Order: sequence, then structure tokens, then C-alpha cells
Amino acid sequence: MFKKLEEYDLVIMLMAIALTCFGVVMVYSASSVMAAKRFNDGFFFLKRQGIFALLGFALMLGTMRVNYQFWRKLATPILLGCIVLLVMVIIPGIGGSAGGASRWIRLPGFNLQPSEIAKIALIMYMAYSLDRKQDKIKQLGAGFVSYMLILLVMLGLLLKQPDMGSALTLAAVAIIMLFSAGTRLIYIISIVLMSMPFIYFLVMNVAYRKRRILAFLDPWQDPQNSGFQIIQSWLALGTGGVFGQGLGEGKQKLFYLPEAHTDFILAVVGEELGFLGVIVIVGMFLLLVQRAMRIAIAAPDPFGRFLALGIAVLFGIEATVNMGVVTGLLPTKGLALPFISYGGSSLLISLFAVGILLNISLGLKLSPLTLKEEP
Repeated sequence: MFKKLEEYDLVIMLMAIALTCFGVVMVYSASSVMAAKRFNDGFFFLKRQGIFALLGFALMLGTMRVNYQFWRKLATPILLGCIVLLVMVIIPGIGGSAGGASRWIRLPGFNLQPSEIAKIALIMYMAYSLDRKQDKIKQLGAGFVSYMLILLVMLGLLLKQPDMGSALTLAAVAIIMLFSAGTRLIYIISIVLMSMPFIYFLVMNVAYRKRRILAFLDPWQDPQNSGFQIIQSWLALGTGGVFGQGLGEGKQKLFYLPEAHTDFILAVVGEELGFLGVIVIVGMFLLLVQRAMRIAIAAPDPFGRFLALGIAVLFGIEATVNMGVVTGLLPTKGLALPFISYGGSSLLISLFAVGILLNISLGLKLSPLTLKEEP
């Protein structure tokens, strides 16, 4: 039987819908000129993102009515299926390539990005496993090492694509979930310290990654090449000022700012809607993550708590990293801004995750803007 809408967390639902609808508008604003030149159709990306949004809303509404305990049974098969997809991506002829990376499986009318599925698949599996192994989580072998082995397999496949941004995001989510479950801090500190030389090797021994770090430290050293993207992003944000140039009036999207409708869409928001527009987006993400964390705290069982926590951390990390990259506070990484950047896989998985959150929130009766439960 269908539940009444007010029994779900409406704040989470409204934030997800508002961010998605705003994203569709900004994708059109950021891509129309480029789409007209490349595809002879200024509405090309708008139509695709609009379809993904409608499918995503349907997926969210369907998922929110599925008892989240259902995913407990499918956690392991979903993880194994995702690993198979990650393997398929790197097989020539199956995986689709762009910009030197193989991150997609080409399907009729749609490119599937398994790295997006990997994020929710790992969260589901860890929530299921952490619930079962609560008495072993402080152990090194049966607890910590077993999760690290699974994580290393997924990280290896992501780095093979290569997709270091998704790999680091996945690692951060896993570590935070383990810490919240009670894993000994010494294990976490040890694995972080042990990984530092490896990360250094991955960055400094790969030419394009090294250029990104050098551009992050001093983009003006090579303003026409490695520093070009972040400089154009700064110009967009600076030109926007407090109130912006007006929706659709931005200039950096006119073939100056690369990836204007995907990874750097926040720069277009800043140019057209100004500092106030960016602050509104930041505030909406903060509220979304706060509510997701509140649902995790109030969830009735450990599986629900870990599942909601993983989703909250995922949204928080992705939004923070994307905003940090666009503003120059972090080196350039190919991470989308959830709900807003162009991309079907990212949007569908994000709204699917919101649907899971909504089901966990069912009947919790959280007050609208505080951490307290309603009487």
C-alpha cells in the first residue's frame, strides 16, 4: 500500500527536485551555443538531461516505496555485477573512450558509466556487511583487511580507466564508513599513511596529473594550457560578482571554459547568477547532507544507519570536491556536481540514492530544519 507523501522526509525530496530542475536549466544555459555548433541543435543537451531528470524522478519515486531492507539481499550481487561492469569498461570494443579515458559502456542512446554505480554498490555492500560484522569490526583480518581487499579491487579497476577522482571518492567513503562503525583508528591512520607514497607515484609519474598539480599551485605559469581551465573558471566567477550577469548572459561558456556544462557548471552559475546564486546552491547541498546525516542518526537499525551515512558522505564529498576544483581550492579532478552537472549515469544514481534515503526516513517524523524529532 502506498504511503502518504508527508510520511517521508520532504526536505530531502524538495532539495533533490530543486537541485535537479535547476541543473536542467543550467545545463541548457551552459551548453546551448556549443550544442548548436557541434550537433546543429542548441537543445541537444537540454533534451537529454531533461529525459534523464524525468527518468530519475520516476526512479526516485519508485525506490522510495521499496523497503530499504530489500537492498540488503541484493548488496552482494549488485557489488559483483558492478565489478563485472568495471572490467567490461576496460575491454577494447566494449568500453567507450573519450579524452584518453575509458569510462563508459556504450548502449543504444546512452553511455553507462559504471563508476557511478560503483559508489552506491560499495555503500550498499558495506552497510550490509558492517551490520553483520559489528562484533568483528575491531579485528584486523576479519574486519578491516577484508574491506580493504574489496576496496583495492574496485580502486584498481577505476585507476585502470583511469578515473582517479572516483577512486579517491570511493576510498574516502569507505574509510569514513569504517571509522563510523568503530574500526580502530590506528588501522585507518596506517592505511592512509601507507597509501601516500602510492598516490604520490600515481600523480607525479603520470604527465597529465603532474601538470594538474603544477597548474593548481601556479596556473599562471602555463595560462594557455594546463592552467587555462581554472583561469577561465576564475574569470567566470569574478565577472559574476554578487548578483551575476543574468541567466543565459554568461560569456565564458562561449568556447572559453572547457567542460562548462559538466564538471565546471558551477562557474557558469557564478557568472550568471553571481555569488548569491552560488551561496544558494551551497546552502541547498548543506541542507541535503544535514538531513541525510539526520536520517542516518535516527534510522531504526544499523543497516539503515550505515546506508544513509554512506549516501550522505558521498553527496558531501562529491559536492565539496567539485566546488573546491571550480574555485581553485583543489586540483582539477573529473567529478561532477551531483544533480546539476550534465550526465545521465550520475543523475540517475543520485536520484536513486535519494529514493533510498526517503524510504529510510519513512515514519521518522524529523522536524523540518533541526536535528530533533517531532513529538
